[in-house]
Amino acid sequence: MKHSFLYKNIAVILLTTVLALFFAGCAVKKYPLEKLSASSYPGFTDDMLYDGLEHSILQSIKYLKQISSESTFKFGKDSFTASHMIMSLEYFLDFIRENPSTKDLKSFIKSNYLVYSSIGHDKRGQVLFTGYYELLLQGSLNQNAEYQVPVFTLPDDLIKIDLAPFSPKYNGEKITGRLAGKTVVPYYDRKEIANSEVLEGRARKLAWIKDPVDLFFLQIQGSGKIYLDNGNTINVHYSDTNGHPYRSIGKLLIDEGKIAREEMSMQKIREYLHSHPEEAENILNYNPSYVFFKIEKDGPLGCLNVKLTPGRSIALDRRIFPLPALVFIETQQPLINADGQISSWTNFGRLVLSQDTGGAIRGPGRADLFWGSGSYAEIAAGHMQHPGRLYFLILKPG
Repeated sequence: MKHSFLYKNIAVILLTTVLALFFAGCAVKKYPLEKLSASSYPGFTDDMLYDGLEHSILQSIKYLKQISSESTFKFGKDSFTASHMIMSLEYFLDFIRENPSTKDLKSFIKSNYLVYSSIGHDKRGQVLFTGYYELLLQGSLNQNAEYQVPVFTLPDDLIKIDLAPFSPKYNGEKITGRLAGKTVVPYYDRKEIANSEVLEGRARKLAWIKDPVDLFFLQIQGSGKIYLDNGNTINVHYSDTNGHPYRSIGKLLIDEGKIAREEMSMQKIREYLHSHPEEAENILNYNPSYVFFKIEKDGPLGCLNVKLTPGRSIALDRRIFPLPALVFIETQQPLINADGQISSWTNFGRLVLSQDTGGAIRGPGRADLFWGSGSYAEIAAGHMQHPGRLYFLILKPG
């Protein structure tokens, strides 16, 4: 009886401990977005003309009207349907067409919209902002002495397998590979593709360009224009990848002491690769991920298959954030002097639309702003690595 009483007490203690841990775990569960009280809303300044914002909002509405009106989008603990998302964007669009002042913009949002803040990479709202742009390249439809680097379409032997039907624990998980006999194996990595003929007869060549470094950055940016030697232009756009994980060659060059962390930029990487051609192949192949392309009539397009708007479209992790949504960002942008060099960085706030994603954009603490094309876009995208804040807006339910 004594031992029985002891065991019962131990069981009660253990059960109490387990339940306490369970409820504690529930209590500290973090969502990527947290709803703010109206008193905690940010300033909602906007440093651009509203016409670009109008274009970007219309692109998100276009996407939302192509899916089921009952599709749901998660804002932290809350969910909203596609039809509510459309209503939210259309209501905002009607307002900005009046060209409101900053004061009126703040008042309008506070009265009509819920605002959710990203928890960031530190659970306190800090988000790392980088940038991307539309690459402009010279190329040819035919291989010749000047143009030796192919831009490939998606290979016909690449397969994607949805793992969800095999077990609920794999819901949302996919693998990419190819068949080897009756076995699915990983698809060829960058080194195998670049150094052999493995894609011959499996993928078409959309065009030929001059430089493997240009191809690498085209794959990083996800889209670009190729000005052909026959006078025509083609828009090449991300189609899919070989399924291998993205690995940053910038981090590799920092870790190996070849570029100082404080000097790191896309321009510095290009400079290093071109001045050390004997190292370039191994450095590029450090990233096993390889992007395949398709031709589009227009571009550049985001992952929602709508046209991106310079300065108004942003890439986020689509697994955790509602991608066609209205977003407010606070971060920094470069000021360029007469010599085309960055003279300083200045704070700015801006309304944007979440319309894209990227292999390196993972988690609530990462965001990638689309800068467009041209020299300023290339400089801004190449150097932007700045902290900031990220907020989502949605119309209050009626």
